Amino acid sequence: MDSPYKRQPFAKKSFGQNFLVDDGVIAKIVAALRLVGGETVIEIGSGRGALTETLIQKAGRVIAIELDRDLIPVLHARFGLFKNFELVDTDALKANFEEIAATTDKVKLVANLPYNISTAILQRLSDQRHVFSELILMFQREVVERITARAGHKERGFLSVLVEANFDSEKLFDVPGKAFRPVPKVMSSVVRLTPKDSEIADKDLFRKIVSKGFLQKRKTIFNNFKSDFSDAKDLLEMSGIDPNRRAETLTLDEWINLVESVANGNLNSVIECYT
Repeated sequence: MDSPYKRQPFAKKSFGQNFLVDDGVIAKIVAALRLVGGETVIEIGSGRGALTETLIQKAGRVIAIELDRDLIPVLHARFGLFKNFELVDTDALKANFEEIAATTDKVKLVANLPYNISTAILQRLSDQRHVFSELILMFQREVVERITARAGHKERGFLSVLVEANFDSEKLFDVPGKAFRPVPKVMSSVVRLTPKDSEIADKDLFRKIVSKGFLQKRKTIFNNFKSDFSDAKDLLEMSGIDPNRRAETLTLDEWINLVESVANGNLNSVIECYT
């Protein structure tokens, strides 16, 4: 059954908006949050408020983050009188979630996110994962496949390693295009991320190294690094990595070892390129 609010306002391509209107999917997302009452839930991109409405009924406190100024008055009109509803007009890519939540308790986060901000938002959430007990995120299915890809899987890439370094991930279910308005041409998927302690000492260096390693996935990891420094082969062998392997085959521990080899400063040309 579709929400009665599915017709207005119109979705904006500039925001990558596709509004969720299917009540069955909404119920599954809320169930995935495993709310028992009293929790604080942050929702990124509340849109017309279809999911927000159910969250208000189930959670102790709902903080809606919405960037689209045309939707702000819509959300105020629908939910402004609810005591457990707060609306924050900001860009989630710049948000300080700890300040927004304003609580020492762990909070839950839910979001339907456009493809074009997937890397940026996951980096932001990784940096602030200590705020959350769990995150329920919806992306295009191909993004979720990348997020959950383990070492050796053809879909493994930068996002896979970034997420694995900071979260435990679990794909929950697919969402068909007909659950949205306008109807997208692609399937979406919902994933659960559970924050974990990270072994990464220098997250910026880690991300630079991993990003470079996946620069051209068909090439060996040696070929991806050799243009930046002459001792790439020594670096990889020092880290216990066969230079002829491809980046997608490396485990998280191997990436960590590689970054630690760089951070130790034994290879000056590497340090100059990546720090």
